[in-house]
Amino acid sequence: MATTANIARNVLLCCDLRETILHRYCLVALTALVSLTAAIGLARRSQEPTRKFNEADFQVTRVAPSAFPELPANIRRELERCGCTIPQVRADEKPRNVIEGEFTRKGQTDWAVLCSVNRVSTILVFRNASDRNPLELAREADIDKLQAVGGNAIAYSRAISRVGQEYILSHHRAYGGPKPPTIDHQGIDDAFVGKASVVHYFHAGRWLKLTGAD
Repeated sequence: MATTANIARNVLLCCDLRETILHRYCLVALTALVSLTAAIGLARRSQEPTRKFNEADFQVTRVAPSAFPELPANIRRELERCGCTIPQVRADEKPRNVIEGEFTRKGQTDWAVLCSVNRVSTILVFRNASDRNPLELAREADIDKLQAVGGNAIAYSRAISRVGQEYILSHHRAYGGPKPPTIDHQGIDDAFVGKASVVHYFHAGRWLKLTGAD
């Protein structure tokens, strides 16, 4: 028959064993909690830039076609009918992203407009200043043209401009890329400001992507 001392010793051993098991469970649970907390923190940090860019996308300055008095009235009306607004690189600059030039053939006046609808922008080219059947190219979500510009600021950074033969050929010589055809009219430089650009050049009934800034 077990003595009182033996029973007490067995009870103590059992208690020690239970405490050891409990301690291990606590360590496992604590480790899991720390890992989970770290993972949540990492996820929140990784989501923070996305949240800021989404907010910035809604805050991009987009002006009405009426902000460009130089636009022919028929083109302005067509832009308004389509619900177009024109996104701006900086709110305090003269409105931009509406340009005039010989974009589809020499000697013909065309208009190119960066038209944003539902925060997605497309370059519309109105040939011979006609509002009928504009050419559409380079459709991109506005959020893809946002970038940090210092501190916590995020700015829209897509801009179109008119470029000619010298610009196109000099950039090809400097950076390579697709060989340009014979240049006899102007192209549209489509820039991610401060980063790079591509030149849209109309040739043989289609738009070529030529080398811009690097």
